[in-house]
Amino acid sequence: MDIRLLDYQSTTAAWQNRDALRPAIDSQSSGLRRNDLPGSDVDTWIGRVAQVDGLDLGPWQCRNNALADYCLRQGQFLASVETLKQYFDAARIGIIVGSSTSAIDRTETAYQQLTDDGELAPEFQQPEVHNPHALGLYVAHTLGITGPSMTINTACSSSAKVFASAARWLAAGVVDAVVVGGTDALGLSVVHGFNALQLVSPAPCQPFDQNRTGINIGEAAGFALLANAEQLSAEFPLSRHRITLSGYGESSDAHHMSHPHPEGTGARLAMQQALSQAKLQPAQIDYVNLHGTASQANDAIEGDVISVLFGENTLCSSTKGWTGHTLGAAGITEALIAVDTLISGIVPANLNLQQQDPRLTLPLPRNNVTKLCQHVMSNSFGFGGNNCSLIFSATAS
Repeated sequence: MDIRLLDYQSTTAAWQNRDALRPAIDSQSSGLRRNDLPGSDVDTWIGRVAQVDGLDLGPWQCRNNALADYCLRQGQFLASVETLKQYFDAARIGIIVGSSTSAIDRTETAYQQLTDDGELAPEFQQPEVHNPHALGLYVAHTLGITGPSMTINTACSSSAKVFASAARWLAAGVVDAVVVGGTDALGLSVVHGFNALQLVSPAPCQPFDQNRTGINIGEAAGFALLANAEQLSAEFPLSRHRITLSGYGESSDAHHMSHPHPEGTGARLAMQQALSQAKLQPAQIDYVNLHGTASQANDAIEGDVISVLFGENTLCSSTKGWTGHTLGAAGITEALIAVDTLISGIVPANLNLQQQDPRLTLPLPRNNVTKLCQHVMSNSFGFGGNNCSLIFSATAS
């Protein structure tokens, strides 16, 4: 099946929308800042999207929904959704989104402001917000889509796995098109939780650097429209880029709650599945957007697996130096960076890399590389051993 990517939008601390994504990559302008999250004294850097501060969504209020709302309204994305709804009935369009923290910031505030009786204050009595499916509910509400809706929560692979689930829905004829996406917002539980795991860095993160000291937490939102190209006419207005989801692989090695499998077993399996489904050999992948969190364990293990599977000729980089680790939004954020690489012909650098970890042999450019790419891969590996690899390809027709 030819699964076509019709339109997309991305919001991170480094760029507000897809039009600003490429200039941020070109100029190597990071969105990371010293931690200024209200109420937090953790010595670290974060990727905060200041544009959503104070955005009021009424009964849907939470920072995660605000991020989603801001992203959905960028560029022509809403118009593209309307075009899709006119082409297919709204009930034949599905929604699959990923989020690992959902509305946790709103729930934190609700418990901080309990009434004297220990009850939720009226403004926090939001049953459609204080639950893991809050993002899916809000996206359906905002877009007016009435087809099936699902929110995936598999930690940092959440919004990568949305593409795989969408592909299965399309192949099974459950829907004719799918809105996929992911959003995760900063909150005290998030920043302080990762600090308790001793994973956060007091400096801007340095993926794959021999002196890396940990991760930076960021927030982001991203959305894309997928459809079966065979159901689209040649004149369909949203098909100009000819980008397809050509392969995906998923695995769950369940090795440890927060530590990757020491031999990268699940990560390797996800990548091999994606290659097999796309009918591609490793040498045909022009660029891999690595999970690359800048933690000691993740970078070493992922780097070893990539080195064995791809050798020294496939360009690789982590783009978390621009955005921070955006958790449940990392999958779609980095998938769309990989898609942008197909369109622009510019492979992103490994931002903040000064001295590559000498044990790793994979090619990690310190500066952007001009390269016409046909096939790119994006990796997302989550806590609990939830792994997902995606392959996107540029097609001629």
